[in-house]
Amino acid sequence: MPVVEQYARAHIVTDDNSVDEHGAVPVALRYDPENDPHSVRIALPGPHEWRFPRSLLEQGLRAPVGSGPVRVWPCGRVQAVVEFHSAQGVSVVEFETRTLLRFLRRTYTAAAATSRAMVHH
Repeated sequence: MPVVEQYARAHIVTDDNSVDEHGAVPVALRYDPENDPHSVRIALPGPHEWRFPRSLLEQGLRAPVGSGPVRVWPCGRVQAVVEFHSAQGVSVVEFETRTLLRFLRRTYTAAAATSRAMVHH
């Protein structure tokens, strides 16, 4: 089954809580239903890739939620924030909610196709 990969534009929020003036940065959203059916990955520019439960992303679009180094919460009606904590500091990334919803829909479609393919083998 194919890996779901979706590229999105997101804004990195700086330390003073303003959106970075350089505009949107490219972010890769990935889901591998065969090898890791319960997790999603978000790759920021550079060597930064985060893996966390898909359910965390889904719940965070409705209400603030956090697990380990990742926190997700809605920001107004059209945006969502994903916050990543590491030894290097905190990365706060602002997405359009519809981008994350489209990605989640694609992951559920891929997961269903994967489970159907496994049943037929």
